[in-house]
Amino acid sequence: MNDQPVSRQTFDEVMVPVFSPAPFVPDRGEGSRLWDTAGREYIDFAGGIAVTALGHANPALLRVLHEQGGKLWHIGNGYTNEPVLRLAQQLAALTFADRAFFANSGAEANEAALKLARRVAFDRHGAHKDEIISFTQSFHGRTFFTVSVGGQPKYSEGFGPRPAGIVHLPYNDIEAAKRAIGSRTCAVIVEPVQGEGGVIPADPAFLSVLREACDAHGALLIFDEVQTGVGRTGHFYAYEDTGVTPDILTTAKALGNGFPIGAMLTTDAIAAHFTLGVHGTTYGGNPLGAAIAGKVVELVSDPALLAGVRARGEAIRAKLAHLNERFDALAEVRGKGLLIGAQLNARYAGRAKDFLSAAAHRGVMMLIAGPDVLRFAPSLIIPETDLNEGFARLERAFEDVCGSR
Repeated sequence: MNDQPVSRQTFDEVMVPVFSPAPFVPDRGEGSRLWDTAGREYIDFAGGIAVTALGHANPALLRVLHEQGGKLWHIGNGYTNEPVLRLAQQLAALTFADRAFFANSGAEANEAALKLARRVAFDRHGAHKDEIISFTQSFHGRTFFTVSVGGQPKYSEGFGPRPAGIVHLPYNDIEAAKRAIGSRTCAVIVEPVQGEGGVIPADPAFLSVLREACDAHGALLIFDEVQTGVGRTGHFYAYEDTGVTPDILTTAKALGNGFPIGAMLTTDAIAAHFTLGVHGTTYGGNPLGAAIAGKVVELVSDPALLAGVRARGEAIRAKLAHLNERFDALAEVRGKGLLIGAQLNARYAGRAKDFLSAAAHRGVMMLIAGPDVLRFAPSLIIPETDLNEGFARLERAFEDVCGSR
């Protein structure tokens, strides 16, 4: 065993520098609280970027981890396994979908969805129908295909020629969507709430227009629910609250509560175009991840838990309103359920990281969504005591940045 001491500095010495992590190193967590290697406590309002929906070291998930871990971890895609079959049944019962393809991340789920959409168009219409429409400031993953489809060019620049046939439109712009979606379009991919792009909910009328245009032109509508799915918005999947049903849905993040798993969900007719050997994965749908995800789905789909998400979301909005009455730092609070973005006003434009750092100093782990938005994505079952304590600490962080008022 390697017992050589490590610290935050070790990251700078041995890790590829694509991240810039916080100056402390989290060591253990329980529920919505974490402790770093120095023993300092934090309230977790970040949820591992909307991942630990049931908190850290959740007892029910730990029992599944230990039970399945003692039976079978991995078997390879030449075989199936009971946990993944049960998980597929659960997701089909809860959604519009008939079929599931399991992967290891949201990026892989989106990669599968985009490949499937192009294969469907190729089979049904021919090679000319290959256009994928996405939206500015969207985020769909870090594979080269998904980062090219995402609407943030900074992530795809410097890697050579990008895949062709990708068009980016303004989000929530109905007229632009009507003009752009046409005979060449094979798919439209959209987040019901843009997460990385600033926590911006889609206008239901906008989503309806996307559905109508896709139907009119033989294109598929893909909902990227990697961040919004599995209870985050107060519905098991966010599409349920929009009046629009997609053809393909992608999900990950909270699905495994931190164990890597993602899924692409679709209908029988569309899934039939992914024939034997057309797509694949080594680790996707492994029995250990599937068993954990199955328990997550069972717990999060409880209507009482989902009602609690909506109630906690309203509580956070009220607490942010109280902070803003004192500090006048926020221009807008938006989002759904427990995916909330607080837009800084002009006085604090570009300073989201200052608030993030101050919060960490005061014992709160948070997220940002760009330079101007504070993002909240805590556990869906965060206790009221932790919520109250977290905001008491956050108020002191606001004092640090804004001064006492």
